[in-house]
Amino acid sequence: MNIVKRTLFGGIYVILIVVSLLTWDSSKTFFNILFACFIVLGLLEASKLLNHDGKPVHKWITAIDCAGGVGMFIAAHLSWIASSGSLLLIAIALYLLVRFSVQLYMPQHNAVACVRQSLASVFYVALPLAMLNALIAKFSPQLALAVFIFIWLYDTGAFLVGCAIGKHRLFERISPKKSWEGVAGGAVFVIAFAIAISCVPTLNVFFNPRSLSIDTWIVMGITAVVAATLGDLFESLLKRTAGVKDSGNIIPGHGGILDRIDSLLFVVPAIFVVLEFVEIIHKFF
Repeated sequence: MNIVKRTLFGGIYVILIVVSLLTWDSSKTFFNILFACFIVLGLLEASKLLNHDGKPVHKWITAIDCAGGVGMFIAAHLSWIASSGSLLLIAIALYLLVRFSVQLYMPQHNAVACVRQSLASVFYVALPLAMLNALIAKFSPQLALAVFIFIWLYDTGAFLVGCAIGKHRLFERISPKKSWEGVAGGAVFVIAFAIAISCVPTLNVFFNPRSLSIDTWIVMGITAVVAATLGDLFESLLKRTAGVKDSGNIIPGHGGILDRIDSLLFVVPAIFVVLEFVEIIHKFF
């Protein structure tokens, strides 16, 4: 029954993301609402995982963090439309000014821990999703969809190969079930898809409107594998430190929203950096 529930709700999650990206060119409303919800839910979960002193977070702090996170998400897209990266910097600056100022009026408890918790949550969850919005605006929603497929293929390949032949533990202290064999299996799935995008005409037309080279796609695939592994391990570390199995329970059979996007939060910034470096290299060489 748990497998059926996990498959059903996992499928709904995938469908929502695919639809939001495929309809992005005609209407950005669904995409923006969906990922704004991801940001808010992710921030609420991250805040609980990072709340080591056990005191409830003030509702105004939660509201400011969520507003700041969504503001960064929207500003990242507008920055590329306006060809001005300063809009994202303005959103970050406004969030920091408001957040630090409001702390002055909070009840007397550990102000440093409270601010640290807010900043860690926002920069862990909201900023990478803001970079996803920038990635789509600068490149294409199809490329962003390819990034998601990298993550899904990696998770699938790692699970299948790890269950079949996984013997050597990857990071037993944090995640006892993950194996090097699973990582290798997931990497094969991802790199095969990266090569297919460049070599299969239909996939190339759809996923590669910017005509990125096969070398770039392979580097993106390898980057996705490394970053997805680190992202998954980092969230496992947060959960282990907090003494919980899942980040939440909003997705039946899966846990919280962070349990679904933990890899994405590392993959998007890593691939964004790779693409920026590729663009710089092409300009100067």
